[in-house]
Amino acid sequence: MKNTYESPLNSRYASSEMQEVFSPDMKFKTWRRLWIALAEAEKELGLNITDEQINELKSHKDDINYELAEAKEKEFRHDVMAHIHAYGELCPSARGIIHLGATSCYVGDNTDIIIMHEGLKLLKKKLVAVISKLSEFALKYKDLPTLGFTHFQPAQLVTVGKRATLWIQDLAMDLEEMDFVLSNMKLLGSKGTTGTQASFLSLFEGDNEKVKKLDKLIAQKMGYDKVFAVSGQTYTRKLDSRVLNLLGSIAQSAYKFSNDMRLLQNMKEVEEPFEKNQIGSSAMAYKRNPMRSERISSLARYVIVDTLNPAITASTQWFERSLDDSANKRISVPEAFLAVDAILNIYINIADGLVVYPKVIEKHILEELPFMATENIMMEAVKRGGDRQELHERIRVHSMEAAKKVKVEGGKNDLIERIASDSAFNLNIDELNSVLEPKNYVGRSPQQVEEFVIDVVKPILEANKDIDIKVELKV
Repeated sequence: MKNTYESPLNSRYASSEMQEVFSPDMKFKTWRRLWIALAEAEKELGLNITDEQINELKSHKDDINYELAEAKEKEFRHDVMAHIHAYGELCPSARGIIHLGATSCYVGDNTDIIIMHEGLKLLKKKLVAVISKLSEFALKYKDLPTLGFTHFQPAQLVTVGKRATLWIQDLAMDLEEMDFVLSNMKLLGSKGTTGTQASFLSLFEGDNEKVKKLDKLIAQKMGYDKVFAVSGQTYTRKLDSRVLNLLGSIAQSAYKFSNDMRLLQNMKEVEEPFEKNQIGSSAMAYKRNPMRSERISSLARYVIVDTLNPAITASTQWFERSLDDSANKRISVPEAFLAVDAILNIYINIADGLVVYPKVIEKHILEELPFMATENIMMEAVKRGGDRQELHERIRVHSMEAAKKVKVEGGKNDLIERIASDSAFNLNIDELNSVLEPKNYVGRSPQQVEEFVIDVVKPILEANKDIDIKVELKV
C-alpha cells in the first residue's frame, strides 16, 4: 500500500537488524518469554503450576496470533489483556496461570528494557566498527600535513591523521558511556501494581523471602543478574532518559564529523565515497555533494532534539504511575535507536571510503605557510645579525602587502619573494623555501596519532575483536 504514511526510518535509513529489534515480533515474543519465566519461577517457589502447563506455554511462545490479539484489543482497549487472551487460546490448560499476580508493566516495562538493551548492543558493534575504520585512516595519514583551523581561519599545521583522532576520541567517550549504561541495565522484575509486590506477597501467603526470590529468578531466566531495588508500577523513566542521552551523545560526535567532512569536501581536500553512477545534482551535473555527511547531520539533529522527550517524560511522572509516558515512549525511543543506527551505518560507509587529495592540501598549505613561517624566518635572520624589532616591523608590512595581493588583487601570496628581496633579512629565496617545509610545522602530530592508537584505540579493538559489521546503505 502506498496511500498511507510510512516512516523513512524504516524505508530509507535503519538496518533490518535494528528494525527487527523494535519489531512487533520481538516485543510480543518477549512478552511470552516473560510469562513463561514468571510461571516457571512461581512453580519453583511452590505455586500449583504444572510442567504440562509450562511446556504448553513454551510450545506456543513464538506463535503470535496477531489477528485474535488485535480483535481482543479493540474489545478490551487493553493491549496486555488482549495478548493474554490470545496466548490463552493457544494454551487452554495454561490459560489460568498466564500473568499470575502480575500487572501490565511486568511484560511491558521488562520488555522495553530488554529491547533497549539489545538495541544498545547492536549500536555498540557499529560504534566500534567506526572507531576501527577511522583508526586505519588516522594511521595511514598520520604524517600528511594539512592546515589546522581555529574559527575556520588557517592556523598552525596539523596532519590529516591527527585530525581523525579528534573524531575517534569523541566516539571513544561515547563507547565509555555505552559500556557504563550496558553494565547497569537491570530489569523491573515483578513489582506489582504500585511497586509493593502486594499481589505476590498474597500468592505466597506472606512469605517475604519467596517474593524476593521471585524477582531474582525471573531476572536470571531472562539473562539478567540485577533488578531495580524499588519502583512504582513502572521502572523509573530516568532509564529512558539515560539511554537516549547516550544516543544523543553519539549523534553529537557524528554531527561534528559530518560538519568537518562537509567543509573538507567544499575545500576539495577530503571527500566521502562517490559511486560511479551517483548524481550530485539534478541540474548541475558536475557536482559531488557530500550527501552522506549531510544525512548524518540531518538525522543527528533529529536525535539530539529527541533526547528531550524522555527527559520531560521522566520529570513529569505522577507518583507511582501515570500513562502520559506511553504514547511518547512508543515513538521517541524506537525512533532514536533507528536514527542512530542509520547514522552509524553511514558513518561506517564514509570512514571506510574516505578519499584524500594531497596535492590540493599541499596547495592550500603553501598559500598560508609563508605567514606561519614568519617567526622562524625572523629568528633565522636575527642569527645572521639582524635586529629583531626592525625585522618584526618589516615582516608586518610585507605581510599586509602580501595579504592585499591575495585578497584585493586575487593574486598569489608573494610574501617569501618580498622577504627575499629585502636585504635586511640577508636570506635568499632557496634559504627561505627551505624554511617552508610543511612537516616542520606539524609539531607532534604523527607521534600523537601513534600514541593515541596504541593507548586508546588498541584496547577498544582488543576488547571487541569478535565484531564484524558489514553495511549496505539503502539509499
